[in-house]
Amino acid sequence: MNLAVSGDLILNSSVLLDKFLAGVQSRAFRIAQIATGNQEDALDLVQDAMFKLVEKYSDRSEQEWTPLFYRILNSRINDWYRRSTVRNRHRSWLSNTDEEGEDPIQTAPDPHGRSPDEETVTREGMDKLQIALEGLPARQQQAFLLRAWEGLSVRQTATAMECAEGSVKTHYSRAIHSLRAQLGEHWP
Repeated sequence: MNLAVSGDLILNSSVLLDKFLAGVQSRAFRIAQIATGNQEDALDLVQDAMFKLVEKYSDRSEQEWTPLFYRILNSRINDWYRRSTVRNRHRSWLSNTDEEGEDPIQTAPDPHGRSPDEETVTREGMDKLQIALEGLPARQQQAFLLRAWEGLSVRQTATAMECAEGSVKTHYSRAIHSLRAQLGEHWP
């Protein structure tokens, strides 16, 4: 293979990887933010996962990137939980009094032009969903977000979560039942 063809393949792969990362970044950020409850930590986790995907797996096929990326992200989230547990064990007397800035997703204009009443109902439903998602155990949260939000198959989710397909089905089912019980009338 000559150098020009090799260079074109690398450039094409780089463009595809950039497109993949651009398409997944906002959803991954939201997943990490739900898991951590902190925008800065979530951003760090997503950036770290993106760097690791590019560094270790950019030569893989495009179809493999989604499960690999979410496996890396979930691994980073689990590491964050472990570090937080150890950190909080020693600082449990401190409270979090930092005021967080506004969420850019929450303050974005509505492209559908909904009325203020409809917007309020939607916002209340989303707030309840956020609280319910944060209340789920970590594995149920991961399974639900990867299956329902990201649209991954059971097999892809199992790959991302590094567990058996049966475990994914169990975690997902438990998450659905828990969310239905908590959200009541807000559940579609």
